[in-house]
Amino acid sequence: MEINLQVNNALVSSAQKGNAEALKLLYLQYNKAMFNICTRLTGNNEDAQDVLQDAFIIAFKSLNQLKETAQFGGWLKRIVINECIKKGKKKNSWTEWEDEKHDTTDEADTSWWNEVTMAEIHAQIKALPDGCRQIFTLYAVENFSHKDIAATMGVSEGTSKSQYHRAKKLLREQLGKAK
Repeated sequence: MEINLQVNNALVSSAQKGNAEALKLLYLQYNKAMFNICTRLTGNNEDAQDVLQDAFIIAFKSLNQLKETAQFGGWLKRIVINECIKKGKKKNSWTEWEDEKHDTTDEADTSWWNEVTMAEIHAQIKALPDGCRQIFTLYAVENFSHKDIAATMGVSEGTSKSQYHRAKKLLREQLGKAK
């Protein structure tokens, strides 16, 4: 593990100096994981590929701003997420769910997860409406708080929470139909 970190740090450092081979190796090392994030947040391969390309261009152009080479992966992930959100803002419209009208409790929240495969869950997440999918992914997969989601996406914390609960409800319904 220590050797991998040292190699990665040396690779980032070399890329910061403009080494094209180091940039290529960083791309090869991170593109699959970052593409997966893009796919989860955009919902389709075409948008994911566009966002991924834009994110790597931004990252490589801004590489000298990175002070700690060991933080490259997290820094790149943040750029990828921000680019996905930026793309989503162009497409999404938000509607606030009123909590009084919709049950947003987490009762029996975990039982339905145990009855489906990850492939089924992933397919249904991709099928969610854009706003629900992005918020669900940021909260449930990327571990953002609703406060952070609200600040990042320019929505209220209540909208983030209601869209998350709407996504869970839709997932339960769709996964229930699949069974």
